[in-house]
Amino acid sequence: MVPLSFAGHDFLALPEAALFWPAQGALLVADLHFEKASWYARFGQFLPPHDSAATLDLIEGLVARTGAKAVWSLGDSFHDADGAARLDRATRERLAALTARLDWIWIVGNHDAGAARMPGGRRVAEAVVEGVCLRHEAMAGDPRPEISGHFHPKLRLSLRGRHVSRRCFVGSESKLILPALGALTGGLDAGHGEIRRAVGPGAMALVPVADRLLRFPLT
Repeated sequence: MVPLSFAGHDFLALPEAALFWPAQGALLVADLHFEKASWYARFGQFLPPHDSAATLDLIEGLVARTGAKAVWSLGDSFHDADGAARLDRATRERLAALTARLDWIWIVGNHDAGAARMPGGRRVAEAVVEGVCLRHEAMAGDPRPEISGHFHPKLRLSLRGRHVSRRCFVGSESKLILPALGALTGGLDAGHGEIRRAVGPGAMALVPVADRLLRFPLT
């Protein structure tokens, strides 16, 4: 876990594509896309079917590692409106136990906006904590400090003839976008115009590595 300061608050960035807020005891995750594989299977495209269980394994591990008392999921937690209903029994029971034990907040994203019911926790459009707005998609015109997801940012580099792609945070003075945590999520280049427009001037890709945070200006 690597220290990351944002909007006057101290966070810890995790290489596994999550953010921990020690003062709140909260683990922030984004774009889990539970049941993405089963959604594709309905249309004849078969992907490894255990993506939800693998994503939940990762969350459970991060909760244990950080000692989090809360999980705030910043939207697109399910790949589609019927995703929660397609969870297999074992994964549903594990998720229900976790949401019952923790202060779990589901922030609604564009993929899960029509979901009738989430497995436990509280469902909200957005939240404001200690002056920081938590929402799914960054709002470029909102001057408030904001943490969001939606874009699945990845940093792509060419190093010594090799192409390297890694999930990353993207931040500026008032915006912080989390990488996607879901097991089957792809990514958008961190320097893409849509991300830079959402984040505004001073956009940087932030990559937690070992004991430090690498910063790459996005121009």
